[in-house]
Amino acid sequence: MSEDTEKTPLVKTYEEEDEVLTGCGATLPCNPRRPLHRYLVLIIMCFLSFGSYFCYDNPAALQDNMVRDLDISVGQFMGFYSWYSWPNVILCFFGGFLIDSVFGVRVGAIIFSLFVTVGQVVFAMGSFLNKYWLMCVGRFIFGIGGESLAVAQNTYAVKWFQGRELNMVFGLQLSFSRVGSTVNMNVMQPIYNLVQHHFTGYKCLGIVLLVGGFMCILSLICALALGYFDKRADRILKRAKVSSDEVIRVRDVKDFGFKFWLLCIICVAYYVAVFPFIGLGLVFFEMKFGMDPKLANSVNSLVYIISAIASPLFGFLIDKSGRNVFWVILGTFVTMACHGLLAFTFVTPFVGMAVMGLAYSVLASALWPMASMVVKQHQLGTAYGIMQAIQNLGLATISIAAGSIVDSKGYLILEVFFLACLSIALIAAVVLYLFDAATGGVLNKSAKQRKKEREIAEEEAEREKAIN
Repeated sequence: MSEDTEKTPLVKTYEEEDEVLTGCGATLPCNPRRPLHRYLVLIIMCFLSFGSYFCYDNPAALQDNMVRDLDISVGQFMGFYSWYSWPNVILCFFGGFLIDSVFGVRVGAIIFSLFVTVGQVVFAMGSFLNKYWLMCVGRFIFGIGGESLAVAQNTYAVKWFQGRELNMVFGLQLSFSRVGSTVNMNVMQPIYNLVQHHFTGYKCLGIVLLVGGFMCILSLICALALGYFDKRADRILKRAKVSSDEVIRVRDVKDFGFKFWLLCIICVAYYVAVFPFIGLGLVFFEMKFGMDPKLANSVNSLVYIISAIASPLFGFLIDKSGRNVFWVILGTFVTMACHGLLAFTFVTPFVGMAVMGLAYSVLASALWPMASMVVKQHQLGTAYGIMQAIQNLGLATISIAAGSIVDSKGYLILEVFFLACLSIALIAAVVLYLFDAATGGVLNKSAKQRKKEREIAEEEAEREKAIN
């Protein structure tokens, strides 16, 4: 080794690493300042909830098999969704609060991923032992982690992409989540058919559900990877830590404002008309349209398939156009039309479900980013936790109600019930539009207006930095 080489220092300090990364080129994937690095992190971020969403709709993909093998009613079957949602009526709020004030998003995501994995394994073991109560316990544990993991994912998204890309990022995350649900809808029945050559009844079902446990491990690996990259980015980018006077307190929730609570109403009233319907859709398509289970499953998964493709595209469109509230109103109205088509006509359900997938993509891509426009950044974990807690309160109660309505009144009355829920969402969205317009129009500004305001804010920050 030459004398010159011996005198060349290695990168030993964070400051030196920062300097090296800065000069390494615009596309260097290891530099968190570069778009390529952020998009690589985005891929991991999207897969964070893949296992959770894959397992969430395991019951929907195996509805006939579960009812037959476990000898349970439709109401008991829908209990698997209720037991998922009940813990999140409270725990989503505390999950978001703990992310903001105790764990941080990195540790929180890892903890919630562990709950998801353990819950799915317990759910599978309950089926293998033919213990309905143990399966409910498994869904309860799974629910503790599932929605709080989504809160952590949303918090990561805002932290890394707040600004012009946020709607697209939320759409892309939704897309990957729907990919998980779509894969579940299309592979669980073939896996069941394969396993039943070696096991029968509830034991076959338990083995099949255990496959989901391996998918949950993917979420855990992504949580660990995100924690590493986020901590490294904080160090290199010198992201400021939250000061003590910016830590959220429970009493701060009252200051979230009327717009935020309208977002919560839209969220719960819309989602209870989509997810419980998909949970019961398999038998609905078999009974009304005379489909075999395989074709019914394909139709039932269309919302997920379409949204997996359309969500990032609509997110990009909303980033370019703005007008989030307008898109929410449009998505809600079109979903109402789809439910009406399925309820009152015999037009092929492929049309209604495909259009519903588009409408769902529009609404989700426009709705969730709006919370970051009305709530301070250090409060976002709590805000998203509250939104999902209220959403799960609705899903828990509506899932039970939906199962009871099907058992006693049939699917037509169920569709009328869903249309009533969507009417509430539409009214809340219109009120949000009017209230927002009367108070400055923050949520419904065009992309051009937001860009101009962002440039002004950046100029002011630069001036303050120069003065200091």
